Amino acid sequence: MEKIPKKRSGGRSGNSRRGELSSIRQTAWRVPINCDKPTEPIPQEGVEAIHNAAMRILEEIGIEFINEEAKSYLKKAGCNVSASSDTVKMDRHWVMEMISKAPTEFIITPRNPEKKINIGGKNIAFVNVSSPPNVMDLDRGRRVGDFESFKDLIKFTQYFNCIHLAGGYPVEPVDIHASVRHLKCLYEKLTLTDKVCHAYSLGPERVEDALEMARIASGLSNQDFFSKPRIYTNINSSSPLKHDWPMLDGAMRFARKGQPVFVTPFTLAGAMAPVTMSGAVVQSIAEGLAAISLLQFINPGTPCVFGTFTSNVDMKTGAPAFGTPEYVRATQITGQMARYYKLPLRASNACAANAPDGQAMWESLNSLWSAINSGVNVVYHSAGWLEGGLIASYEKFVMDCEVLQQFQRYLEPQITDYSEDSLAVDAIRQVGPTGHFFGAEHTQKRYTNAFYSPFLSDWSNFEAWEEAGAVWTQDRANKIWKNILDNFEAPPIDESINEQLKDFVSKRISEGGAPTDF
Repeated sequence: MEKIPKKRSGGRSGNSRRGELSSIRQTAWRVPINCDKPTEPIPQEGVEAIHNAAMRILEEIGIEFINEEAKSYLKKAGCNVSASSDTVKMDRHWVMEMISKAPTEFIITPRNPEKKINIGGKNIAFVNVSSPPNVMDLDRGRRVGDFESFKDLIKFTQYFNCIHLAGGYPVEPVDIHASVRHLKCLYEKLTLTDKVCHAYSLGPERVEDALEMARIASGLSNQDFFSKPRIYTNINSSSPLKHDWPMLDGAMRFARKGQPVFVTPFTLAGAMAPVTMSGAVVQSIAEGLAAISLLQFINPGTPCVFGTFTSNVDMKTGAPAFGTPEYVRATQITGQMARYYKLPLRASNACAANAPDGQAMWESLNSLWSAINSGVNVVYHSAGWLEGGLIASYEKFVMDCEVLQQFQRYLEPQITDYSEDSLAVDAIRQVGPTGHFFGAEHTQKRYTNAFYSPFLSDWSNFEAWEEAGAVWTQDRANKIWKNILDNFEAPPIDESINEQLKDFVSKRISEGGAPTDF
């Protein structure tokens, strides 16, 4: 077990945790609306140049589809499918025709209809950290992911109203055999949360099991469940210029059932993509549109989200870097391209820091601001990500949620209200040049909800902070997550539905689950 260095001036004393923090100040459940004008760093001729370059890649170079079924669909569509390799070349007019069939906006409805999510338009939804192999907290340090930590992080996902979707495994529980891991994890996700869930595209059995488990949890018939989007998957291209078999298989299964697919090229400039950010974006556009075109051909109108994960590497070490100036610009440029193609956009709250420290938060803030000013609709890894996606951190999860709540407050329309009452000329006249606004009637009517109230930030002065134990931010987060786990209550689920889920999981485990090779 690896330990991380940490400054801990204050902190918890004794073993009792329950009741230390009776509650935290949470924003109400809602999907924020981002009415800010997006930042557009390149002119229209730049957008056209990137589009043309991406089309040239699709027409002249091609994308590898390592899946015979996918290639058969594309051959039927009239694409140039190589007889001696997996390379597929696509006509740009066909690509544009296909992606025009994808909806610009759609709703995903989970087992609790009150937690439905509108994807696209000006909506911006936040997703928990997904897929790290390791987990970390201040007490136990960095360690390999396990099932108990997986469940803890799922509980955080349910608890925080600023997290809207339960994405992939918040940490990979490697203590559960890979053949049945999806069954046990999906059961916990579907019972510990009532939010929109994600399923991995890692082979037919896992996908079909996930779809059926989500259907059972909904209490709906097969026909009713698949009549609208209920569960989603995310696939990544194997950059450069490649889509692999299991992810294509899963994406096609989702498309045939009308379920949303997020297509996210993972293009690291200088390693898996050109060293120039415009070149890296061009490559990601080509890779993403190729897969979305396939899905639209299979089932026109399949809800699709274009995902951007374009950043750079440290050219001294080759290590991925996130929250960098280049990452911000790449996200903004991809935002322009997503609007050009009329597709919803996904980005991430990414950082390269190894601990929940200052670097972690400034890189995450760069990532989150780029999402806000790029018009992003879904932010993956919104809470808990460290070490370039190799660590899920308990404390970082809490710290990120404080930031997410502040962004939600920033996006509330009342902050920019310019009505006569908000302009407050009468209040200013009443107070005049010698008074103060604390006692003004205008203030008294509004002070309780006038400003954002943090649950983690400490706004006391140094003397008061020191007298209270000089507790650093990560230590306050440590107390909060312990209190959440101590007092967590799972959302209600009908007992008969719960039993059906248990029976399904038991049956599939007895059958051996899913194969572990492809």
